[in-house]
Amino acid sequence: MKSSKRFQQAVKTIDSDKTYSLDEAIAALQSVPQPKFDQTLEISCKLEVDATKSDQLVRGAVVLPHGTGKDIRILVFCEPEKEQEAKDAGASYVGGQDMADKITKENWLDFDYCIATPKSMPIVSRLGRVLGPRGLMPSTKTGTVTDNVSFAVNEAKKGKIDFRMDKTGCVHVGAGKASFSPEALKENVKAFLDALKHARPAAVKGEFIGSVYLSLTMSPSVRIQV
Repeated sequence: MKSSKRFQQAVKTIDSDKTYSLDEAIAALQSVPQPKFDQTLEISCKLEVDATKSDQLVRGAVVLPHGTGKDIRILVFCEPEKEQEAKDAGASYVGGQDMADKITKENWLDFDYCIATPKSMPIVSRLGRVLGPRGLMPSTKTGTVTDNVSFAVNEAKKGKIDFRMDKTGCVHVGAGKASFSPEALKENVKAFLDALKHARPAAVKGEFIGSVYLSLTMSPSVRIQV
């Protein structure tokens, strides 16, 4: 597929052989021709792990200091007595078996974040094949399986993101919008990288983060110093 003129211009602007500092990378990406929509700053990390070993799997969560720039739609699975708490906190959708049925029968996935109480997990666990591959499955490791529903919803609305290593040993997340100030993007990237370092499995020896690349939704990637 032929790339757009905008992308071709971005390729000329960015030096693919250079390893940029974080400040240089953000400046370079914000200087390329921008489309009509507000692009997402994406981080891609290649980890020095054995993705086939269960004791080297990487998963975690972090609240980005400046949020994601996205209006997060939150689904909460909980008992009837907790539904009002979830709604008051700002959850977009609340329920139990009714919401599970909507997902399985209607192929409904019109949400970005999923939280569940421990008592609702027998219902949610049956949705693993649908939610898991999309990174939506609630987990105690990311604080999305909890009785403190209001806290979990508020964290998600502030800009909490969950991250998980894929089968190739890579982690991909969105860390804000191109319209953010350079300092805000820098702080978001640093917060994620700090959280990733803290999620390092004990079984991993030597170097952990092999390489880190930044890109916008429709731009070439830029390698940054780890």
